Amino acid sequence: MIPVTKPFLPPKTEYQRYIDGIWERNWLTNNGPLVNELELQLKEYLGVNHLLFVVNGTIALQMAIKALDLKGEIITTPFSYVATTSSIVWEGCKPVFVDILEDKFTLDPSKIEAAITPNTSAILATHVYGIPCEVEEIQRIADKYKLKVIYDGAHAFGVKVKGKSLFEYGDISTCSFHATKLFHSIEGGGVFTKDPELLKRLAYLRNFGHDGFEKFNGIGINGKNSEFHAAMGLSVLPYLKEIIQKRTEQFEYYRQMLKGLKVSFPNTLGIENYNYSYFPILFQAEAQLLKSMEILENHGVGSRRYFYPGLNNLDYTSGDCLVSDLVSSRILCLPLYHSLSKEEQKMIARLLLRVQNNSII
Repeated sequence: MIPVTKPFLPPKTEYQRYIDGIWERNWLTNNGPLVNELELQLKEYLGVNHLLFVVNGTIALQMAIKALDLKGEIITTPFSYVATTSSIVWEGCKPVFVDILEDKFTLDPSKIEAAITPNTSAILATHVYGIPCEVEEIQRIADKYKLKVIYDGAHAFGVKVKGKSLFEYGDISTCSFHATKLFHSIEGGGVFTKDPELLKRLAYLRNFGHDGFEKFNGIGINGKNSEFHAAMGLSVLPYLKEIIQKRTEQFEYYRQMLKGLKVSFPNTLGIENYNYSYFPILFQAEAQLLKSMEILENHGVGSRRYFYPGLNNLDYTSGDCLVSDLVSSRILCLPLYHSLSKEEQKMIARLLLRVQNNSII
């Protein structure tokens, strides 16, 4: 079986070295030394001033909404993982969907202003597949209407815009360090802000609101992560250059092998430090996608309709987003992970071309 993704695992001995230290200290969680070390190394690697290591990317989004004290309506994208929308609803706000760009699948800035009402408090956009949102245009609109900006950067680890980390844009950015991600800590996430005061607020939120043992600064949740997860992050981080190089080669090899396939790809040209997180292909018709998935599955190849359905079509949401609906019905992510071989990629490409050439759609 070829899965659609597979976590990168560092050598056991390197992870074990960190685990041995945890055993010696008997300090398992609650802002331990490995959590602090990982935060320092991530800040250096990403070129950011402030970040907090949290339990997952969803908690990061919820903390961002809470820290900014958002109420009412939040303009957001229909083309993202469900956590982007469910976090808005979970925090008592209403998602208002704005359609996406046809070539990048990110939020379309030209459609934002028409969706703004007196109840709008923020914009929450997703850097889909590591493709940056139109951050400068979104910030211009936010400044004009005095709105906060949050970015769901679950896919955007390491990507830059104009020499700056993508996580430096907006009031708060978040990232997922889940096992399926480019950089992972098994489970985990990051929350980023340029504002030191906002960072303090997020730090209180992460730890029940504790301001010492017997004092509390507002309400909070348990957003802390453990020393064991930090150990995995510290073990994976030194391999990031190798991981991205391998994925770059795999990405280009797919493009070469699929030249004859009647599909299109998102526009990744000119992206600084693009991280090759996923390999999505956009079919011309949903029937072609469904048949291709069937053939792949019959040959032991995993694939994923990432993202489907559009979030505007969930039971608890609504909204017309024509571009997103068309994209989500035709998008498919192919296997992409560190140990995927060229022979396996060749087989996947041959199977997809066979469906097309036999016109079995």
